[in-house]
Amino acid sequence: MVSVRPENADQARLVTLLRDDGPRSRVELGDALGLPRARLTSEVERLVAAGLVETAGPAASRGGRRSSLLRLAGGVRFAGVVIGTRELVVTVTDGELTPLAELREPVDVRQGPERVVGRAVELIGKLRAELGLGRLTGVGVALPGPVDIREGVPVSPPLLPGWHRFPVRDTIAAELGSPTLVDDDANVGALGERHAGVGRTFDDFLYLRLGAGVGCGLVIGGRLHRGATGSAGDIGHLRTTEDGPTCACGEVGCLQAYCGDAGLVDAALAAARGGRSPALAARLAEAGGLTVADVVAAVGTGDPAAHGVVREAGRRLGQALVGMVSFVNPAIVIIGGTPAGLGHTLLAEIRAVVYRRSAPLATGTMPIVLSDLDQRATVIGAARLISDQAFAPG
Repeated sequence: MVSVRPENADQARLVTLLRDDGPRSRVELGDALGLPRARLTSEVERLVAAGLVETAGPAASRGGRRSSLLRLAGGVRFAGVVIGTRELVVTVTDGELTPLAELREPVDVRQGPERVVGRAVELIGKLRAELGLGRLTGVGVALPGPVDIREGVPVSPPLLPGWHRFPVRDTIAAELGSPTLVDDDANVGALGERHAGVGRTFDDFLYLRLGAGVGCGLVIGGRLHRGATGSAGDIGHLRTTEDGPTCACGEVGCLQAYCGDAGLVDAALAAARGGRSPALAARLAEAGGLTVADVVAAVGTGDPAAHGVVREAGRRLGQALVGMVSFVNPAIVIIGGTPAGLGHTLLAEIRAVVYRRSAPLATGTMPIVLSDLDQRATVIGAARLISDQAFAPG
């Protein structure tokens, strides 16, 4: 597989354009990049010789001699790894980040990073064998918690007990012999939206990721904004009340404790035990516990208490977004990771709070929408993460 990087900025722009927009003719590439024909020809020849670019057939005629289409070479292959609290997903993509094959299976992160990361490496090996691949061009990894991207390690992740500063990046890179990058799943999801989702047409947006945790990826000026230490957008542990439920981080009243999966379940349990929801109480008596799926089912039957649980989570998420909208002034807010069946209820409440409490100048033309990629955002984003490094000038 291809492991070389572009030699200069012009080559980097060229391969990035082919990644983002697909095959282009030499004329189109020259127009888009503003390169003289001789310079473009020289750079293309070098990229072809390096195995990064190849010919993809004739381009549409624009009069005169027909040009040939260029595309990223078939040897460019990336792997995206998404480690969730309950599921492990491994995908291999082509150079344009189109998924070619995928494996997913349940995972228990409490088993420790050695076992989970080792299993991810095994699944990548299976996909490589299935696709007949050698060494990958690069591997991108998404984790559900804070990450020091410079060292490739999680930092005190509340949802990953025992994972603090485990060398995820170096472990995978050593096992596979491929460049590897690691980031938190909200940032990675934002990259996925930027590449293939609603965010593709916006240079400034917020990507709110829900699930076991709550996080926010910020794209500003077309680039992911991580902040000074990589913790920009880590809103899950903003304190919303001085008391409230205990969060996985050990503090009380965190946004995640109300709006993460565990927070929804805890609120549903309170409704069941308090006699406010016969449907949830019956399910609790039958199963001995509740899950997010039980909340979804209760909402589907029109249970008022279950609806109240979801609306309250949406209200708190909206309150957190009000501050972020005021500071960042995004063109759009994209919400991903919502449990199936709850997205539109959450969305309606979030919209109501944000539009009511934000300045009209900030929200007058700002839509708030559900992700059309949903869980695929992190898979594509993980490949985008490492491709940005692989396509940077060497």
